[in-house]
Amino acid sequence: MTFADGHEGWLASSHRIVRKILADDRFSNRRELMHLPIDRNISQKRQPSEPGMFIRMDPPEHTRYRRLLIAQFTVHRIKQLEPKITAVIQDCLDAMERSGPPVDLIEEFAVPIPSAVICDLLGIPESDRGDFQQAMGVAVDLNTKQDDLIEAFITMQSLFPPLIDSKRVRPTDDFYSDLINNSNLTDEELTNIGFMLFGAGFETTANMLGLGAFALLEHPGQVEALRHDRSLIDSTVEELLRYLTIIHIGPMRAALEDVDIEGVTVKKGQVVCMSLAAANRDPACFDDSDRLDITRFARAGKRNMGHLAFGHGIHQCLGQQLARSEMRLAFPALFDRFPDLRLALPPDEVPTRDAMVIYGVQRLPVMW
Repeated sequence: MTFADGHEGWLASSHRIVRKILADDRFSNRRELMHLPIDRNISQKRQPSEPGMFIRMDPPEHTRYRRLLIAQFTVHRIKQLEPKITAVIQDCLDAMERSGPPVDLIEEFAVPIPSAVICDLLGIPESDRGDFQQAMGVAVDLNTKQDDLIEAFITMQSLFPPLIDSKRVRPTDDFYSDLINNSNLTDEELTNIGFMLFGAGFETTANMLGLGAFALLEHPGQVEALRHDRSLIDSTVEELLRYLTIIHIGPMRAALEDVDIEGVTVKKGQVVCMSLAAANRDPACFDDSDRLDITRFARAGKRNMGHLAFGHGIHQCLGQQLARSEMRLAFPALFDRFPDLRLALPPDEVPTRDAMVIYGVQRLPVMW
C-alpha cells in the first residue's frame, strides 16, 4: 500500500495475520517510526511520543506506564463501578422519558453515559466536561486543519494541570487522585495520561453505544431475542464489537527488521496498517461474517474465534472491561425502558461519521 506521504508499506486484512503482527515484538508501535495511511492535512510528528503517551511506545517504557494503570481496569475493579454506571444510565433514560419523543439518541444516551463515567473515574468536575468533549471532537475529526488541531490539544491539556494541583491539595475518591498522589509521575506525564484516558474512555464507547443502538434498531429480531434471554447480553456485546469495529484506521506497526509473514517479506522500516474491520469480518474465522448474530459468541465453534475490536498483544485496549460494562448495562436498560423504540427516519438517512478517526453516527433520531 502507498501511504499518504509516499511511503511504501503494507495493508493486512486477514484475522490470522493481523493477530500475528500485533503479538510480534519485531514490530514497533513507536510514533517516530509511523507513516499515516491517509492525508490529514497536518504535519506528522515523526518524533518520540511525549512522556506519558505510552500507547505510542514500546517496552520497557510502555510496560512501566501500563503497570501503573492496569489495576484500575481489572474485571473486579469495574464490577465495583457498575452501581455508578447504572445510576448514570438511569439518569439519562429518565431525561429522555421526561423530554418525550423524538430525541437524538447520540445526544441523550450515547454521549452522556461514557462522558460521565470517564469524568467520574478521572475526577473531572462537571463544569469542565463540555470543554473536554468539544476539544476531543475537533481532535478526532479527520478534516480538522492543523491550527485547529493544535488549539484543541492545547485546550485539553490546559485543563489538566489545575485538576492535578487541586487533587494534590484535596484528593477525591477517584482513580486520578490515586495516580497523582501514589506515583512518582511528573505533571507532564500525568497530563498526557489523563488526556489519553479521557479520549480512549469517551470517544470509543460513545460511538459503540450510538452505532450499537443503530445496529440493534435495524435488527429488531435480535432485540427480541435479547429481551427473552437476558443471558445473551455478553454475547450481544461481543458481537456488536466484532460486527461494528469502530476503529477503522489502523492500528499500525513498523518492522524493526526484515520479517517474513507467511511468505511476504516486510522490510525493516516498512509500516503495516491493519484493518481490524476486515479482520473481524474474515470468513475464515467467522461463519456468515457479514451478518449480525447476537448468539455467535454464546455458541462454541472451532471457527468462532475471538474478535480484534480491542486489538491484541501488549497494546490491547486497557479500558476494554469498562467499555464492555457500559454496553452490557446500557443496551438492556434502553430497550427495557422503551420497548417500542424505533428510528425516526429511514436507516439510509442516518448521518455517519465517515471522516473521523473513530467511526460512528452523528445523529440518531428515535421515537417510541
